[in-house]
Amino acid sequence: MSEPASISSGIAERYATAIFEILQENNDLNGLEASVDSLADALNTSDDLRNLIHSPIVSREDQGAAITAIAAKMDLVEGMRNALSLMAQKRRLFILPQLIEQLREMIADHKGEVTAEVTSAKAMTKGQTDKLAAALKERVGKDVKINAAVDKDIIGGLVVKVGSKMIDTSIRSKLNSLQNAMKEVG
Repeated sequence: MSEPASISSGIAERYATAIFEILQENNDLNGLEASVDSLADALNTSDDLRNLIHSPIVSREDQGAAITAIAAKMDLVEGMRNALSLMAQKRRLFILPQLIEQLREMIADHKGEVTAEVTSAKAMTKGQTDKLAAALKERVGKDVKINAAVDKDIIGGLVVKVGSKMIDTSIRSKLNSLQNAMKEVG
């Protein structure tokens, strides 16, 4: 991990811990989870929001006013709104993606869940994701939340990442293995 990324991650972890603990004391972790999901969706879909949090040109005051208005419009929980306002004052909004990731991990850990990143060649049906979640739960011993992605380049099969473990049953992987085996022979 590069030094700036490590610093950003450390800052995000401190803010996430504070937000999580405050909202846990207030018994509002469900509100936090909804706020984190809303904020992540907004960040993924809005170029303007991404530009706002990364722009060195926007003043602290303007950044603070904008993020406060956005948080109010999105109806984020009070603890999250206050943290975003503080982050704008301290010019720390650039860590928002890492903050969201940290908060999601803390919420999942609190709920006894793990997240599985699943990549398939085509979109999985609800039945398929439920079956996969059940099979993974049996293997890891915790509830599994599936984040599904589609990558047509894997041709078929699945690539499943749970924590530091990865299971790659994609046809692309098998073809690459076969190609390497053929190179060794000839």
